[in-house]
Amino acid sequence: MERTLLLNTIYAILKNVNTSLKTITKSLSDLQKTREYIIKNMREIIIICSNAITLAHDKKLKLAKRKVEIAKKLLIKYRSKTKNGLSRYMITAEQEFVEADSLLSIIEGKEIKSHEQLNVYHDSYILGLLDCIGELKRFTYDKIRSGDSVEAMKIFNIMEELYSALYPLTIYDKIIKEMRRKMDVDRILIEDARSAITEEIRRSELIKSIIEIKSD
Repeated sequence: MERTLLLNTIYAILKNVNTSLKTITKSLSDLQKTREYIIKNMREIIIICSNAITLAHDKKLKLAKRKVEIAKKLLIKYRSKTKNGLSRYMITAEQEFVEADSLLSIIEGKEIKSHEQLNVYHDSYILGLLDCIGELKRFTYDKIRSGDSVEAMKIFNIMEELYSALYPLTIYDKIIKEMRRKMDVDRILIEDARSAITEEIRRSELIKSIIEIKSD
């Protein structure tokens, strides 16, 4: 009887704890399922945006823009699921979306959209623009190879200005994960592009001089 009384006493003491833990377990289980659902669908968005970037480089802009629109609609759809701290699982997909949309805007000579227009988190916007600088380097090289040095210089100038605009935000590198690393990578990419353009200008001037000498 004493043992039964002891067990009943312990049960009474822990009653609220056990009830709470059951409720919390159910909540955490639901949260875990939602997390897995979001991560799975974010991977799909990342692939769609990556395809859009490839299409943009291949000059298939109409198809690239269609892909970006699909990604935008999916991000809006899944954002409602990102409660209770799950929004961080959207960052990578959003920054890929920002990168793709911004690259297309630059290629078409349009304004890069604001974070509000793209409806993305601040972190996603900054990281996406930093990633876009890498794609602009590739685009610059494509223009150099095709002999369009004027367009190459224009894209390079956009790279530099975008980097300069983002650089002051490095003081928040402890808040925005990966920002410092991406800034360091972009600085190297810009220097590489600068060297390539300088070499191309020298080459063009040399060819021009040779042509002028021959014509004389």
